[in-house]
Amino acid sequence: MFSRFTLALSVCSLSVAIVLNGCTGNDPTANNPTTETPPTQADSNSPKAQVSAASVNPPEPKLLLVAPDNPDPKIQAQIEQYLDRLEAQGFPKSNQGIWLQVDGKLLANHQGTVPLPAASVTKIATSLVALQSFGPDRQFETVISATGPIENGVLQGDLVIEGGQDPFFVWEEAIALGNTLKQLGIDRVAGNLAIVGPFYMNFETDPITSGNFLKQGLNRQLWSAEVENQYATLPPETPRPEVAISGDVLPLNAAPQNREILVRHYSFPVAELLKKMNLYSNNLMADMFAEAVGGADIVARKAAETVGVPPTEIQLINGSGLGAENRISPRAATGLFLAISRELEPYNLTLSDVVAIAGRDTGILEDRPLPPLAVVKSGSLNDVSTIAGVLPTEQQGDLWFAIMNGGYNFEGFRQSQEQLLNSFVTQWGAVSTLPSKLQPSPSRQTKGSRSQIVK
Repeated sequence: MFSRFTLALSVCSLSVAIVLNGCTGNDPTANNPTTETPPTQADSNSPKAQVSAASVNPPEPKLLLVAPDNPDPKIQAQIEQYLDRLEAQGFPKSNQGIWLQVDGKLLANHQGTVPLPAASVTKIATSLVALQSFGPDRQFETVISATGPIENGVLQGDLVIEGGQDPFFVWEEAIALGNTLKQLGIDRVAGNLAIVGPFYMNFETDPITSGNFLKQGLNRQLWSAEVENQYATLPPETPRPEVAISGDVLPLNAAPQNREILVRHYSFPVAELLKKMNLYSNNLMADMFAEAVGGADIVARKAAETVGVPPTEIQLINGSGLGAENRISPRAATGLFLAISRELEPYNLTLSDVVAIAGRDTGILEDRPLPPLAVVKSGSLNDVSTIAGVLPTEQQGDLWFAIMNGGYNFEGFRQSQEQLLNSFVTQWGAVSTLPSKLQPSPSRQTKGSRSQIVK
């Protein structure tokens, strides 16, 4: 249901478009929330847990990264020329970092072990730890309850929303929930809209703001132009819900004991949520995921342990990369992509199931002339431009790389990165299709959110 990204573009006037342009520091709409959310543990019944339990004697994991010494002389010379050109333009080599490796071989290394501002490449660390914590199939649950009976179309009590940290509950979800409540015979709620726990809507974490968005989405009489625009992306036969709530939005510390569960709403699975987050470099989704696993410090520590680098090579203040204090070494950045690939193997999923494919996927990369079929994540701040991932080639195989540029040269850095990556394709040949270990799983195309009527 890619129409949700039409939503993401339509909610600018609702102050949620701050999340859609990644870590671009010169975007005046950028934001960096600091709402604290308790850590959420992985479900012991999840496929992730079952896979782990089945591995009685797991094999020793293969090292992800090659040694930082003895790069390929020819490729290293090309990188030195790349850096010389930047330095001639006034951008010191000390602000640049590069790591290139193919299977078991280092091709180039410039400051590969030095932590540098990573911008939105930080989201790959967040993605890795989210996958480790939840597994790719975990769905976040929002529970909808009532504190009174339904009589003649009126819920005689409060409508209670128990949030479960779903980072992608948006207008489309609210419209679907409104229609589900109509199926239960509810036209009006006589009481309040009670919000319990971490309920997020339209990427807002404040319960009153999220609650008011939900109140609006449930009732077509309150729809704004933004909601109408989102509704227009839905199938033509989709009903327009009209569930009026008489009372106010009321945050509660705990759910009322007299509630009766009506509906359980399940989010997109984690893999699909991460793909959406990375396609559009959604800052608030990334910060929500980071908080859900315990915070930026936990993300940094677990990511460094998994990749096998010293903790100094991954230093984070949030999960999105918004802020130059988020620093990752080029070596570690490369290792994050390799780690995600390994993490997804037991599920028959690949890196492409959670990261953008250049030339194929929509999102912030679709207008960049990157080599087709590169699986990459980019990042940018006012004085930072980064890109990392994997570039499949005919002769060298899969080139795992990170390019991290510092200085006020946003467009220039991007062009240089694109030229460098395309030069590798010219040297080593383009592939006509993704190798099997990078092919996204067709089965994930049908994965979505859903609501289950309980009453």
